[in-house]
Amino acid sequence: MTSWQEFLNADPLPWLLEDDNPAVKQAALRSLLDRPQDHPDLIRARAAAMEADPIASILAAQQPEGYWVKAGPGYSPKYTGTVWQVIFLDQLGADGDDPRVRLACEYVLAHAQTEAGGFGASYADTSGAPPPSSAIHCLNGNLLRALIGFGWLADERVQRAVDWQARSITGEDFSCYYQSGTSGPGFCCAANEKLPCAWGAVKAMLALARIPPGERPPHIQRAVQAGIDFLLSRDPVKADYPAGFGNTKPSQSWFKLGFPLGYVTDVLQNLEALCELDLAGDPRLQPAIQWLITKQDRQGRWRNEYAYNGKTWVDFEGQGQPSKWVTLRACRVLKAVSGEVRSA
Repeated sequence: MTSWQEFLNADPLPWLLEDDNPAVKQAALRSLLDRPQDHPDLIRARAAAMEADPIASILAAQQPEGYWVKAGPGYSPKYTGTVWQVIFLDQLGADGDDPRVRLACEYVLAHAQTEAGGFGASYADTSGAPPPSSAIHCLNGNLLRALIGFGWLADERVQRAVDWQARSITGEDFSCYYQSGTSGPGFCCAANEKLPCAWGAVKAMLALARIPPGERPPHIQRAVQAGIDFLLSRDPVKADYPAGFGNTKPSQSWFKLGFPLGYVTDVLQNLEALCELDLAGDPRLQPAIQWLITKQDRQGRWRNEYAYNGKTWVDFEGQGQPSKWVTLRACRVLKAVSGEVRSA
């Protein structure tokens, strides 16, 4: 048993490596067993994942032009519109070289980006660009992470979104802020009554974490540090970040571990972001790590408590049931905490 498995009540690896869910299998091979990208088992699992649900059903619903449901910015309908499919395909480990995935990425870059550079959470039916006022950290972070994961970091449009992400965090470019959407530096968001939004901060940090440290210019490094400082300004397991509109307690969604992940964030994703930023050994994470460990069952598995059932093209897993995806997420964090890996 490896050191990270000592956190577990039982070994879930045989379960995660079963052939019934090849997307989980390929992710477990890569991130838990450290198989290289050209390993035969990983190649087979990756190919099988593209032919199985949920990836197969998502791609089957794609229109020939590259969008889902309707042309335009693609934020609506939740969670079957275009931007959500790119986000979910990345989370599922879809092959970024697949022509359908590349077409989807190109469509998002052509239709979901505002003139300011950030991606817009726009419900408009127009094929034009969403307004700058719709740019928001949660969507920009989610899409940016996906696009970088699919190999688009060098694209000029992605670089613009990276720049918007960083400068809107640090306050170095006040043109990033509008009456709606991102309303000030430090993750301030109109959806949180213009208070700093921790959900948006987690998504932004997950995006910037995918940029290799050596490729982060100073303003991006400052944004990363600002995000770390904000997320660690509270105990991650208490999640008592600023909450607007009269809310005095954290959203209960923080404490419901789930998959896939839209704009909602949970304690585990907060840990994932901080671990990917090389903070797995920070003692301030220990209460959240201990909380995570207590959430497993006797078989070393975690349940999906936020499954989006009935909202996506196909259900990913059963609500409230033992979850391969949530278990994989938890094991990645525990592996990072054990010191065996620094990023997912």
